[in-house]
Amino acid sequence: QSNTVLLKRETLERADFVISSVSENPLVEYVEPNYIYTIDAVPNDPKLSQLWGLINTGQADSSGAQGVATMDVDAERAWDISTGSKNIVVAVIDTGVGYNIAELAPNMWKNMAELNGTPGVDDDNNGFVDDIYGYDFANKDGDPMDDHGHGSHCSGTIGAKGNDGQGLVGVAWDVSIMGIKFLTAQGGGSLDDAIASIDYATQMGANIMSNSWGGGGYSRALEESIQRANDAGIIFIAAAGNSSMNNDVNPTYPATYNVDNVLSVAAIDNQGQLAGFSNYGKTTVDIGAPGVNVLSTTPSGYQSWSGTSMATPHVSGVAAILLSHESLTPVQMKERLIATAKPIGGLRGKSVAGLTSAYHALTNTTPPPDMEDPFNWAQESYQLSSPHPYADNFSQSWTITVPGATKIAAYFLKFDTERGYDKVTFKDAAGNVVGVWSGSRDESFSPAVNGDTMIITMTSDGSVNKYGFDIEAVAYR
Repeated sequence: QSNTVLLKRETLERADFVISSVSENPLVEYVEPNYIYTIDAVPNDPKLSQLWGLINTGQADSSGAQGVATMDVDAERAWDISTGSKNIVVAVIDTGVGYNIAELAPNMWKNMAELNGTPGVDDDNNGFVDDIYGYDFANKDGDPMDDHGHGSHCSGTIGAKGNDGQGLVGVAWDVSIMGIKFLTAQGGGSLDDAIASIDYATQMGANIMSNSWGGGGYSRALEESIQRANDAGIIFIAAAGNSSMNNDVNPTYPATYNVDNVLSVAAIDNQGQLAGFSNYGKTTVDIGAPGVNVLSTTPSGYQSWSGTSMATPHVSGVAAILLSHESLTPVQMKERLIATAKPIGGLRGKSVAGLTSAYHALTNTTPPPDMEDPFNWAQESYQLSSPHPYADNFSQSWTITVPGATKIAAYFLKFDTERGYDKVTFKDAAGNVVGVWSGSRDESFSPAVNGDTMIITMTSDGSVNKYGFDIEAVAYR
């Protein structure tokens, strides 16, 4: 028969003090906390294996591109610690949210005064009528239903209901998604409505604002609305933009506003490379997240989309489970997410920190160095350039060989092609494609190839000739 007993105190006390005090009793052999155990949390959602941004085992994405294991947000390990909470409200400021989508409906925020009130009446006296799930500032009514799909896609990544046996899962299994619509069915919206959306989320008690939108120049009024959110203790997570531009040189708003609560997000692919379309910035873009061929929910079903719009909700979901686990100010949360990001080669010199990690954020631990980062390999000078500028209908291949190497990558000092049309393809000696670049990628390592030989092929269309590229070094191991 066990002589173990459970001791309960009438008041809340520190466990170490109680253990020390009770241990002094000579009749007590030992004392230890009544630990809480949880299941090893892997949800039963059938499309989980397609969500490389959450769990990347090296599987191919929807385009067939093979991934690199661990280039994800560390969701699986994080879920053993926290899967979120309905008490955390994420305002998705976007095209609206399909609040009747099966996997979003359980995690929708609800304004209970309006839900239980009289239709056509501002029951909670907040200035908005029938705002049950949020508000539609584009059409000035209380129904933020998504008529585009973008906001629903972002919402699914943040908080599609987890472990419900259907479809897919968000970073947060449990969360409250506040739907705020200011972008129309065509994907556009006004400054005035953007400000109203932010102020509404602030007024209604959101904890996190997820912003997969941008454009326009600097606006003091918009910046001040974000500052009001900061003053209310709300973090503002924003897409860095999809123009392949350096935000340090060409600011993109709202991601580049100098307000303490703004966290700017770049996009990576499933190999850990900066997405060709993604904006970047060594000082102005804070962190990276999965943003290429991301599967999520839309009103018409499941679709794979790409953009910093898709990267941003990964970070918003991580912020949601972090905040459900620990009370943090916007600045503390931003600092935690940056300090615990995984260092990866694809973001080196392109952002303040690396790839967001839910697990390391929750445990407040420093990720190990990325030994797949060519920066950590041996390097030697290697000069190779395309013509400057390259010609119309250009096609040429170059071969780089490092005898005895088991893996090599080229370092590009400058890379600039017409995005989406003029491309550089990287292959190994057997002709297997390991990556394709298009756009601008200065001071970056190429995707690595296995073996001692890399084949680089550049092709262009019949118009718009840009600089091309300069290689100045090769890394190998």
